Formats: sequence, C-alpha cells, structure tokens
Amino acid sequence: MKNILTLISNPAAPGLTEKTLRQYKDALADLGAVHEDIAWLSEGEAADIAFDSDLEAAREALAPLLEQEALDFALQPLQHRRKKLLVADMDSTIIQVECIDELADFAGLKEKVSAITEAAMRGELDFEQALRERVGLLRGMDTAVLEKVFKERVVLTPGAVEMVQTMNKSGANTVLVSGGFTFFTDRVARLTGFQVNRGNILGIDGDQLSGEVEDPIVDSNTKLDSLHEFQDIAGLEMSQTIAVGDGANDIPMIDAAGLGVAFHPKPAAAKAADVVIRHGDLTALLYIQGFQKSEFVTG
Repeated sequence: MKNILTLISNPAAPGLTEKTLRQYKDALADLGAVHEDIAWLSEGEAADIAFDSDLEAAREALAPLLEQEALDFALQPLQHRRKKLLVADMDSTIIQVECIDELADFAGLKEKVSAITEAAMRGELDFEQALRERVGLLRGMDTAVLEKVFKERVVLTPGAVEMVQTMNKSGANTVLVSGGFTFFTDRVARLTGFQVNRGNILGIDGDQLSGEVEDPIVDSNTKLDSLHEFQDIAGLEMSQTIAVGDGANDIPMIDAAGLGVAFHPKPAAAKAADVVIRHGDLTALLYIQGFQKSEFVTG
C-alpha cells in the first residue's frame, strides 16, 4: 500500500462516522484502488484508509468531494509519513492571536495595526515594510506591556502542546520560526516544548520600545532557510519534513516542506499547501502522520 487517506474531525465535536469512511473507501475502489480496511486513529475523530493507486488521480477525484465535508483530510504517500522535522509559524498558528495586534490594542491602535497585519498575511504588502511600520507605531510603549500581553492575551491553540511534545518524543526536531518577536517565541517555546525558536528582536530604549526592529528581519526567507538548515543538520530528505503556518509569510516553507500544512489559513497559504486544516486543531498534524490518540503526549 503506497498511499494513505486520512479523515479528521474536529476533536471538540467528533463527527467522523463509519458511513462516511465507507463512502470514501468505495470511491477509492471505483478508481481501481486496492485498499485496506479502515484503521481508526481515534474513534469518531480520525481514521486512515491505505490504498494502492495513483495518488494524483485519487486527489483529483476525491478532493472536491472531501472539501464539502465538515472534515479535514490528507492524501499522501505512506513513505516517510512520520516526519523528523517540524518548522512552525507562531502567531495565529501555535497561538490564537497576532501579538503585534494585541500590543497595539494597549496603544489604542489595534484597528489600524490589525488592518496592516491582515493585508501582510494575505500577501498584499511587503512583510518587512509592514512590520517596521507597525512597530514604529508602538514607539514609546512601556516594555511592561509585553509581559501583560503575554499573560492576558496569548492563548495556545488547542493541540499545540500535544503536537510538539509527541513529535519530540518520536525523535523529531521541532522549530518555531516567527515573524513576531523573540519576547513571545521564547515563552511560547517553553510552554509547548519547541526545541528551537527564532523571531524578531524589538528595539528597547530604557524601559520603552524604541519603535524599531533589530536586523536581520525574520521573514519568509528566514523560515525557508531554517527548514533547509535543520534538514541539512539532521541529514534528512525533504520528504521527512513538515511545515505549518497560516499566512503569506509561510508560503515558501509550506511549499518546500515534504508536507506543507496550512492551518485555518489565508487563501494564498491554503493554495500553496498539501494539506489544509480548516476544522480541527493542531492534533490534526499528528493524525496526518499516523499517530494514534493513545500515543499523544499531553504535557
């Protein structure tokens, strides 16, 4: 069996049924695929159907149908299914907020800054220019606000801890690379278990933000370079890597990784991805790799 179809329900409201699985098992048979029996990863939540036929033909036939379901799905080769390197975005991926927007809220500028953030994540603005413009608006902010934002606004995305720590236990390297700020990446990495974290460094002048970002800027190229760097260090094939993000800044690494995942994404990121997660949480990335729920590390 060379390929695998994985169907994943939102774990907050599991709704994957035997009937749905049989429907897609029959659809594979109609394509001439030799398939195995359904294998539950977590009953009602996630299941696999392994099959042997042309992957692109299966994708072309099944994806339009699967996209109409209130489910996430992945069609992929079975080889190297469990990845040895994860590179992840932070804002709106590992955490549920954009930190710079939350900082701006304390300056009464959230609406203005959020609009710039949204346009940048859609790929409509140059990332570095947009970042410097937004940080410039925070000039003079007390640095104590950083801790306040972290404690009061930063919320981990459900499944983040399970995803990172389960992959760590399996022997993978986990790397957090953010166009946000090291003040937050350091803390989020400690909370979740990321082995490496990278982000932009906010300029500080005394006890206030200077309104500047230190060079070099962490951007889409940095994310892609980090993917290649840690792939090379471990001597991995690209097929052994997975990258996840939500915005235009993540597209190069999503496109290059062995498995590129767009998580509740902007349209451009979704278009670039091998797998799009629209319904579930970050444990979907574990199911995609064939982990059973009983294998999850919960922290």
